[in-house]
Amino acid sequence: MPTARDPAAELQHALLSRLKLRQLSLLQAIDRHRTLGRVAAEMRVSQPAITKALREAEDIFGSTLFERTSRGLVPTPSGEAVLHYARRWLAELESTTRVLTSLEAGRSGRVRLGLTQQVPQQLLSAALTHLLDRTPRMAVMTREGTTDELVASLVARELDCAIGRSYDGDATGLVQEAIYQQEPCLVVAAKSVKRLSRGPLDWARLAQLDWILPPPNTPMRRTYNAIFVGAGVQPPVPMLETTSMRSMETVLRTEPNAIAILARDVVMEMEQAGHLAALPYRLSWSLPPVSFFTLKELVGHPMVRSLRAMVGETARGMQRSARGG
Repeated sequence: MPTARDPAAELQHALLSRLKLRQLSLLQAIDRHRTLGRVAAEMRVSQPAITKALREAEDIFGSTLFERTSRGLVPTPSGEAVLHYARRWLAELESTTRVLTSLEAGRSGRVRLGLTQQVPQQLLSAALTHLLDRTPRMAVMTREGTTDELVASLVARELDCAIGRSYDGDATGLVQEAIYQQEPCLVVAAKSVKRLSRGPLDWARLAQLDWILPPPNTPMRRTYNAIFVGAGVQPPVPMLETTSMRSMETVLRTEPNAIAILARDVVMEMEQAGHLAALPYRLSWSLPPVSFFTLKELVGHPMVRSLRAMVGETARGMQRSARGG
């Protein structure tokens, strides 16, 4: 009696027995260039050879992966699915080669850490010291970005862990844990603080200043817009939209009416240089908590686990100091 076919099992067998990493690299190159001629030039082979290689890949996957359009070769839905996993597989391969190279160089391994720019210096220093002050030495890569960017890099297997704002989106396999609560405050140039501090907190008056805000369609921009709307004020049109701390500091120092919302502990670090100062108002809401991110598959990794424990311990110490005990 014939047995029922299992298309998924047959496809898995084809991938295990026939698929090669260079074919995944080829698909990425086609997606990047969108023309076979450019792919052939990059790989220094003939265009017919690239055409043949694409047909072989499509035969293995049993689907058309790209279709010809006026915009060049565009991935089909099947192609998008294959490319999604190809990026992950190749990122994992790149990570493995870096780890092996680090081990060969006498390092104890390699960790890729993502950070938002509003992580307090004390927390950043503790994390890097924990990773670098080891025997044998650990190889470390850091990358800065918004929380959304860091989460995307985690899901793409380009990072092992990250410290950023809490994330409310959908990311398969993401594990996050809130570790630190920051208080928001209004920051301006030190030379302007007396003038801009007159009177009670008035969002209508503040909205007339030159605002520095996060870019549109980011979680923090939506949070700040909601604060103005809740106060019955139209959100201001910002003078500068950025997540770059260097850009914020430069503009705050040079523009007398510039204003931004930042975490109080970050502003306290900035105040030490004497150029910036917090306005003397207490805001009645909280920033999304600073969180530690990793992937479910890496939760038990010894280095990720020890870094998470150390970051949490440092954060608790910072909270106790902020409360005065």
